[in-house]
Amino acid sequence: MLGERVRDLRLERGLTLNGLAERCDVSVSMLSSVERGEKAATIVVLDRIAGGLGTRLTDLLTGQLDRGVVLRRAADQDIADEPGGWRRIILTPVVPGVNFEWIRSTLPPGCDAGTFPAYAPGSHEFIAVEAGELTMTIGAEQLVLTAGDSLYFAADVPHGFANNAGVECSYHVAALNMRSRKPGRR
Repeated sequence: MLGERVRDLRLERGLTLNGLAERCDVSVSMLSSVERGEKAATIVVLDRIAGGLGTRLTDLLTGQLDRGVVLRRAADQDIADEPGGWRRIILTPVVPGVNFEWIRSTLPPGCDAGTFPAYAPGSHEFIAVEAGELTMTIGAEQLVLTAGDSLYFAADVPHGFANNAGVECSYHVAALNMRSRKPGRR
């Protein structure tokens, strides 16, 4: 089963045995034996193979990639309490090669989350206000959104989020940012 997973991933990536051997510094004969299930590779060798395939060792061993499903339980979501009393929760799991985030943010009354720098060209954000009032600054333009309103903007300009109202504001951000996904402010 592990050998089939290695072979399938190698073929999906268009690699020959020689090509993968060069990428992971494992001999062609060892790779071939692992794929055929003839040899049990050490954890070090399996980690090199996973690296050569561009995946994590745990995903290679569990077959997580075969399913095309990445589950993130509520208890595992990243929660950040930011200065000024606002909170953001990154709802989406990290998927290698996919720079998409879905975030739920809550701003207390009178809270300004700040201005965020422009993301790389080709970045996009969608905003949906769940409750309260959100003041968005996009470049030089300022827009006020209320519960049920949604907004799209090209995120390659500075943009800011603020709650100038007297009640808490909660909103969702769906972002496709043309950069590596690392936990960051929103």
